[in-house]
Amino acid sequence: MIHIFKKTLAAILLLFCTISVFAQTDSIDVFIQNQMQKRKIPGLELAIVRHGKIIKTGYYGLSNIQDSILVSHKTVFTINSITKAFVGVAILQLVEEGKLKLNAPISEYLTDIPETWKTVTVQQLLSHTSGIPDVVDEEESVMIADNFDLAWKKVIAMPNDFKAGEEFRYNQTNYFLLGEIINKLSGISFQEFITKGQLQKVGMGKTIRSGFGATKELVQNAANSYQFSKGKLNNMFFSFPPVLQTAAGMSSTATELANWIIALQNMELLKQQSSLQALWKPALLNNGQTGGFSRLLNGYAAGWPIIDRAEHPAFAPVGGGRSAVFVYPKDDLSIIVLTNLSGGSPDVFIDELAGLFIPDMKEANGFGMSPSAKSLKLILDKNGYKNAIESAKKLRSKNKNFTLTENEVNNWGYKLIAQKRMKDALELFKLNVSLYPSSANAFDSLGETYMELEENELALKNYEQSLKLNPQNKNAEQQIIRLRSKK
Repeated sequence: MIHIFKKTLAAILLLFCTISVFAQTDSIDVFIQNQMQKRKIPGLELAIVRHGKIIKTGYYGLSNIQDSILVSHKTVFTINSITKAFVGVAILQLVEEGKLKLNAPISEYLTDIPETWKTVTVQQLLSHTSGIPDVVDEEESVMIADNFDLAWKKVIAMPNDFKAGEEFRYNQTNYFLLGEIINKLSGISFQEFITKGQLQKVGMGKTIRSGFGATKELVQNAANSYQFSKGKLNNMFFSFPPVLQTAAGMSSTATELANWIIALQNMELLKQQSSLQALWKPALLNNGQTGGFSRLLNGYAAGWPIIDRAEHPAFAPVGGGRSAVFVYPKDDLSIIVLTNLSGGSPDVFIDELAGLFIPDMKEANGFGMSPSAKSLKLILDKNGYKNAIESAKKLRSKNKNFTLTENEVNNWGYKLIAQKRMKDALELFKLNVSLYPSSANAFDSLGETYMELEENELALKNYEQSLKLNPQNKNAEQQIIRLRSKK
């Protein structure tokens, strides 16, 4: 199946995409096609919003590999946890109706809950900082018992994971409880409340027809879901019971999600600007810091993961490792990418796609680097990487705040390797061992690069130093044996 998939996809990617009003159509399509091929994504749908209008839609690859069905404007994708962003809007709508307060303890709205949960606030449920135990085993992606009633009995008997506000820990129980609050305060099911209050207002017909059942429902024009397991592409089935569909249950199209974003920013779903600000304000932990999924998705607001950074911050709901919605409020830009591959992870490349509109967001221009690394990159790109150590020393002598972390130099070096710039990467790894002479990892990376360049004596020397610094470094140990055998 994989062999056929590769052949079919390669042909289709070049043929099947929409015409855009954006002048850089070819650049966007080529970028998307390259990402799909690199990540082995079967099918993808794209929508881009600029200055309040959809300026680009694209349909690429296959929604169904088995039957060679193309992705089209009719294709509906499961959006998994992006559903939580709709729940966040629903909660803020209840706040505007005067029925709910974000900082109120949930015991004001729910009575039949454990004593240790009662002081948790609505905001802490929304931001996954409640400490309430999870009804879903995240490692197995299934409930902790065979059905919801059994899982619920089990979870309410468990101790809290941590004191509310102490940590960020992604947790589906939080969103079950939010669903219960919406049901109670609205007098209708949360599915109906979201449909009436958002989907119908925006005209999201395909989303409405798809319902909240994810892959168990029979949904017209639904893209099949796939995942790789042990190198083989398999079908993937995912569904939560109705009571948990606040956590993940919706299906949609990139175009309808784009229209939803436009409506949200035009204040058609919320009445007050302060509500929109509350929707997108990352929650602070008890220590004053934000918590999130990763270095990129480093905060979490009311159902919305946040990219909290000085340059080009974004609000970024992600779902199932396969779909993402990035809203760049300061740049008046939104990008929606839906795929049918779990592990396709469009969130890791949407920033680079945004760079086609905002040049300083291009990775080639140093976006995402620390100010110190970015200043060094500008010099090295101009003068060559051969003088990396000397250039770093000069920058440090001129700026006392100039600093480079070991990890960022190491990651920078490996990005150059991915670009087949081995000699430039070598100079960065030399810089790293000069900055961090006690780091086994820095010497390991330098040894690896020398070995790739077939400079075996230097590779051996650096692997030996790495092993000396960290006797538990199995990789260095194996490479030393390999290199000595070549003598």
